Parts: sequence; structure tokens; C-alpha cells
Amino acid sequence: MKLTEILTLSLLAQVQVVAGAAGLEREVKWAHVIDIPDVLPWVLPGQFLLTTAFGWPRDEEAQRALIRALAERDLACVGLAVPHFFEHFPVAVCEEAESLAFPLLEIPWNVPFAHITEAVNRAILADQSRVIEQSEAIHRTMTYAAVEAESLQDLAETLGALIQRAVTFEDVEGSVLGSYVLAHEEDEARRTTRLQERTPPKLQKYLEQKGYLRAIRETNTPVHIPALPEFGLTERLVCPIRLKGELVGSVWIIEGAHLLSELDVRAAEHAAIIAALHIAHQREMAAFEARLGSTFLDSLLEGHFEATPQALERAQLLGFDPETSYRVGLLILDVSLPLSREGFLQREALAGRLRQRLKFLNISPLLSVSLNRISFLLPEACACERIWKSLADEGLSLVFGRPYIGIEGIRRSYNEILSMLGCFPGDGCYVYETFLLPRVLLGDQEAHAAFLEQMLGGLRQQRNGETLIETLLVWAQLGFRPLAAAHHLHVHAKTLQYRLTRAARLSNLDLADPEVRFQLQLASHLLALQKKSS
Repeated sequence: MKLTEILTLSLLAQVQVVAGAAGLEREVKWAHVIDIPDVLPWVLPGQFLLTTAFGWPRDEEAQRALIRALAERDLACVGLAVPHFFEHFPVAVCEEAESLAFPLLEIPWNVPFAHITEAVNRAILADQSRVIEQSEAIHRTMTYAAVEAESLQDLAETLGALIQRAVTFEDVEGSVLGSYVLAHEEDEARRTTRLQERTPPKLQKYLEQKGYLRAIRETNTPVHIPALPEFGLTERLVCPIRLKGELVGSVWIIEGAHLLSELDVRAAEHAAIIAALHIAHQREMAAFEARLGSTFLDSLLEGHFEATPQALERAQLLGFDPETSYRVGLLILDVSLPLSREGFLQREALAGRLRQRLKFLNISPLLSVSLNRISFLLPEACACERIWKSLADEGLSLVFGRPYIGIEGIRRSYNEILSMLGCFPGDGCYVYETFLLPRVLLGDQEAHAAFLEQMLGGLRQQRNGETLIETLLVWAQLGFRPLAAAHHLHVHAKTLQYRLTRAARLSNLDLADPEVRFQLQLASHLLALQKKSS
């Protein structure tokens, strides 16, 4: 909390700020009483230091040196109980503190320090609890948006309503893909952009000349754009939307004089990630429509294969065993479509190398070639890395679904690959198991089950595993507040801590990791949806 907020507490109504008023916006982390001669080793940044100053020096230069040393340690302020050992802060102390913008407070002697520390620290904890609750609300709201939003317009409305700012989602050319309007927040530049459905060319050119657009293209972090009165533009925050390293759009938020909070920025970054997943999903739909071919493997992948005795016999002659567990693999060349002659030759050469590699490993080369992709089957007994090892190259990605047995399993594995497109970062070898979370956020029910099994399945096999799972989920649902979770579960706080420690060890989860906490909240949400639907 800021010191200005602390000073509004009723208990501090009689407190006088006698120096350093320019520093009243300092953050207060804790209130602490220290009344020993050598105070410096015991103070920490952000402390509201309470003292009677009975051990303070009486020499003017020593007093100035003490104030400088306390200010250098980044205390929030010093509160002196008066009158007793000092009638007031000495003049030299006040002069030094004023020059350093270091707040000095005089507290009436009849106000007990114990009451002050209790009130201040309770207020700080309440503020921290509020921040945690807001953070949890942001995660919950944006997770709902990831699952339920049908367009970037839906996502823009969700984000704008959450942070109460005017928002636009724009592509790399400046065209508007979605917007949220707040009349009192909308400036001339935003209104023109929204009505024309794209950023005005003159403004776009100016932003390019000044390097702002280049900064957006080259960074993964939010970019601040200052006010540009000549274009009717107030201050902006821009979050890039990236897909496999490619800039595919950006989230523009009007910031103005009232700066966005850290939680607001976090929500905007979360929205940019969800927007990338949404765009990836749209690209996947296009990939579905583009699939061609009527070979044996194509018919398996597309679900057209009829498992008649004659068809199965032909499949076995080709080397396919319906009782073997297979992964579907997909090689993707980073070349433009339609393929040029050079691209076509590159694809055919790669298919030849893959065929040779499979034969070398005594695996029947069941391949299918289409556009810039090569599909194939890999028995589960063969490690994925053995294929990638001989094919790894720039501009090439290899993706695997999970292993399954039977005709339906092939189709399922292939669908898992399609769901991963746009989720992995680029060149390299990837497997479905690594990318469960993006699948979950895209709303795939099968991925939901796999995600829950990955997060909690190991605990279910342990003694009292269901109790540990319940403890984790309640702790997540209640914003990771131990006391609230212990009260809800009707257990002692130490029992709760024991369970959390044991669950973390057995599941190999770092419960302090924000990503793990988000996944626990997501798991809790998914289980609640399952329970509701059943």
C-alpha cells in the first residue's frame, strides 16, 4: 500500500507529516518497531519504522547521517513518538529528510505502537489479499474467454470490460479485428480507426518512422507509445500477438494519464496469448479444408477407411498392423504455398529421406504427401527422436500425436497433431503431450481429460490421493490463501501446509510457480464444468 493510503487509517488521524511530504507515494510493505541505538542493520526496504528515538544521537551531523542512511535503505517513512525523548524531530533531521523526500511522521505518545503495527499490517494484508483476488478473477475471466470466445471481437469486449479501457485488436496492417468502446476514454485517433476499421495511413506511417511499429515487431513485451497531440492520440500500451514467432496482430489499449496497473497489463498480455491461439485455430480450420489425397494413409487420416476384410488384408500387405500402437507424424516445411518447383523438389527429397530412415529402422514406410506436409505412421516402440535426428534442419518441423491402437486411433492421433498447429514455436520436434495446455484453452474435451490426468493422475495413485487433490483444488479456488483454504477444509493450517508440501513432492509441481498455479485453477474449473454437466 502507498503511505498516503496508510495515513487515512483512523488510528493515524492525529499523525503529523513534518518533512518529506514529496515522498508520500512510497510503498509500505510492513510496520515495525525498532528502538535500539544501532538501528541500521535491522531495517528493510519499504518498512514503516516506528521509534521513540531514545537511542538516537544528539549531535546534529550524526542525526543527518542517520537520516541519510535510513533513506538509502529505502524505508517508507519514520514515525517518531512525541513528546518524550524528543519534543519534536530535530530541525537538522527535518531539513535532511526534506531534501531527500523522505517522510517523517510525528505520532502522539498516547497512541500505542502495538495498535499502529496491528492496524497498518492488517491493512497491508487486506490490500495484498485484494490484489490476489483480482489476479484470480483475471485468470478466471480470461480462461473463460479462451474457451468461449468465438471471435476477436468477443475477446476485445471481455478484455475491455475487465480493465475498463478502450481496446482494439488489430492485424499487422492496422486493420481492426475487434474493439471495445468506452466513450469517455476514446480519443480522436481511436474513433477514426474504429470507424474506418483501420489505423489512418498517416498515423501508421508516422508510427513506423518513429520506430514504434518496429519495436512492436521485434519484442514480445508490451510497448508504450506516448501521446501524439498532432494525431489526436493519447498514450497507448500495445501488446504484440505472436504465432510461432510471427507477428500476426496487436492489442492496443488507451492508457492516457491514468496508468494501467500491473494486473491490467497482465490481463492484456493474457489476451494477446489467447488471440494467438484463436488465430491458430482459424488457421487449423483452413488446413482441414486444404487436405487432399486418396492414398491408404490419407483414407486413415481422414476417416474414410472401411475396415472390411479385404481392405485390412491390403493394409497388412502395405505393412500396417491394426494391433500395433502407432503415432502419426507430420513433417512441415517452412515454404510458401502454392509450392514452387524448388519447393516441390525439396518436399520430394525430404519424403525420400524419411522413407529411407524408416526402412533403416525396419519400419514400413507408410507416407502421404500433400502441399508442404508429409504424414507418416511411427510405431510406438520407436522413439520420435530417432526420426528427427536424421531429418533436423532449418525451416522444418516434426510433430507427433499420441500413440494409439487401431484404425480409429490413427485418426485420433492425427487430429491431435492438427490441434497443435500454431501452438509450437517453430523449427524442431514436438509431441502432443508437451502441448496439452493450448489444447485445453481451445476447448477440446479430450485434451481436458488428458490435462487433468497429467496434473492430478499421479496423485490419484497415492495413499490419500483424493484428499491431496481436494486440498490443492480448494487452495487454488480460494486464491491460494492458506488460512481460507484451511477454514474451508476444516483442518489446521499446519495440516494444510503438510498436505500441500506432500502433494507438490508427489506430483513434482512447483506450487510457487505462477504457471502451475494457473494450471491448478484451470483444472479446478474443468472439474467443476464436468460435475455441472453430469
